[in-house]
Amino acid sequence: MLKLATVAAGAGALGYLLAKQQHGSTGAKRCPFGGTVSNVADSPAAGSASGSEEVIASTYFELIGNTPLVDITAVAAAGTHPGVRLYAKAEFLNPGLSTKDRIMRNIFEKAEADGRLKPGMTIVAASSGNTGAATAMLAAMKGYQAVIITNAKCSAEKCASITAYGARLIITPTGVDYMEEEYKMARENPDWFSVDQYNNAANPEAHYQSTGPEIWAQTGGKVTHFVAAGSTGGTITGVGKYLKEQNPAVQIVMSDPNGSVFYNFWKTLKATGTGVLDKPGKFLVEGVGKNNIPGAMDFGVVDDMIQVSDKDSFTMCKRLAEAEGILAGGSSGLNVAASVQLAASLTGPAVVVTTMPDLGVKYLSKVYNSKWLADNNVAPSNL
Repeated sequence: MLKLATVAAGAGALGYLLAKQQHGSTGAKRCPFGGTVSNVADSPAAGSASGSEEVIASTYFELIGNTPLVDITAVAAAGTHPGVRLYAKAEFLNPGLSTKDRIMRNIFEKAEADGRLKPGMTIVAASSGNTGAATAMLAAMKGYQAVIITNAKCSAEKCASITAYGARLIITPTGVDYMEEEYKMARENPDWFSVDQYNNAANPEAHYQSTGPEIWAQTGGKVTHFVAAGSTGGTITGVGKYLKEQNPAVQIVMSDPNGSVFYNFWKTLKATGTGVLDKPGKFLVEGVGKNNIPGAMDFGVVDDMIQVSDKDSFTMCKRLAEAEGILAGGSSGLNVAASVQLAASLTGPAVVVTTMPDLGVKYLSKVYNSKWLADNNVAPSNL
């Protein structure tokens, strides 16, 4: 059964909703899905002590972040130590339905503050989809034009969301590096701002400043393991750095799709001090894994890695949807599958936290399409 765990109410969309559900004198909040939500921080938007329940976000921009943790211990494998708790951060509750809203908010704000991004400029971003959607959404909010470059792997739903925000979408042919296309277009257009998400320090900084502190607060500092896949490396680097500063014993575990180059690079880096790039393979999970090493990635914070197949990732998506009512994207399935594997290996009580980076409605034509799954030989195992 799905259970909402600790939630830091504040700017987050669910926080605004929960702020209107106060009851009693215990400080507990009524959960709109039934039951209660504990440890919800008081929000300035929640009204005054006089009992006002007016809760209004002055802009949609304010709803980025402060996503809840959901207790998904029910999906743990049989035989997992009873003291292990498994929580997933519902990043698909951000306005753009993904965790990438966080990094684009920070990238926009820093570039505006130092003058690199000015009114009237066009923003160009290479993306597997979610950063593109977040860029297009924030550009629409702030009055910029946006050009998003992706590849044929990007789902039809993510492509449609990008153009729905008014951005221009370019889909590169197979074999063309879309990051190089971003750099080329920025060079050819001096009044364009290049997001450069794979090398931009504002990417991991966003997670260091928001996602990491939220997890620490929501678990009351009890988190023992954090699990997340990487593409740019922003989440694992930013959250990992923050959590280790709070408690060096926290284990940072990176999940990785079979076929990504990250696993072998990390393994050889750990063993010899020099990471070795192997030949990348094909994988279908979107938004995680890579065929090169981004500048935003810091493997120094990674204690362990777990590889997960496409089939296991999509099987976990099916299980989350059909057994827990959570319709999450393929990378969420990968993260949860890795977390379940990690949890099964633990011999004592632990608090394992992972993220669900985006919403499953972005993949109805793929992850939740039986024909596509069968055609690609990744049909989920029976639950």
